[in-house]
Amino acid sequence: MISPAGNNGSRAPSLQVERDGDVAVLRLRRAAKRNALDDATVLGIEEFFAAPPEGVRAVVIDADGDHFSAGLDMGELAGRDAFAGVEHSRMWHRAFERIARGTVPVVAVLKGAVVGGGLELASAAHVRVAERSTFYALPEGQRGLFVGGGAAVRVQRLVGTALMTDMMLTGRVLDAEEGRAAGLSTYLVDPGAGLATALDLAERIAANSPVTNFAVLQALPRIAETGPDEGFFMEALMAAVASSSTEAQERMQAFLAGRGAKVQRS
Repeated sequence: MISPAGNNGSRAPSLQVERDGDVAVLRLRRAAKRNALDDATVLGIEEFFAAPPEGVRAVVIDADGDHFSAGLDMGELAGRDAFAGVEHSRMWHRAFERIARGTVPVVAVLKGAVVGGGLELASAAHVRVAERSTFYALPEGQRGLFVGGGAAVRVQRLVGTALMTDMMLTGRVLDAEEGRAAGLSTYLVDPGAGLATALDLAERIAANSPVTNFAVLQALPRIAETGPDEGFFMEALMAAVASSSTEAQERMQAFLAGRGAKVQRS
């Protein structure tokens, strides 16, 4: 059962933290603005993921209202010179890097608008569950802007350069089915089913060995960015570390004794 976490866990009133056992739910609460991301919200996200609540082993990012996030609150760009713009962009990078390469796996619940900065936030999560109302866009090109919250790296890796170029040059909008086919979501569910699905996935993730989750979050993306020789070597190191942990040894013994769960089709 989800319950309030007591301490909001963040400086931002636009964020709410709830707890469901080993899983924390971080909820965007700017529904009147389609959960547009202002500086206070982004800084609050950074603060939360810099020090997740004690005992939390997975996090779900959810949002109030009909939309995950319509992107950057445009009021945040007013009056900035070029240097301030660089600093602002780097602040977003720093905050979302806390998610992507943080200490806990993150599942995002997507619905409605996942646009601009909202897509940048979503792409920092490790697993994305999209409801069928979800649509994706990078409208910066039509506004005389360029992406600044990490999309040039994370979204491009997910969908490829050609599709991202199309989205930015033409304003193309992808629906939920197109987004899943492009790699923007890993699950597609009916309207209203996103949070329950995400919580189920997060509970499964939280039940993993912490060493395995660490390897997936920290080693896997680095292996993807290296050459094959370095990748194989890093894989061997992480495989040895993971299999030598006490928890791994206990789980393997349970499996060999017939007590461990076997892989089955769902």
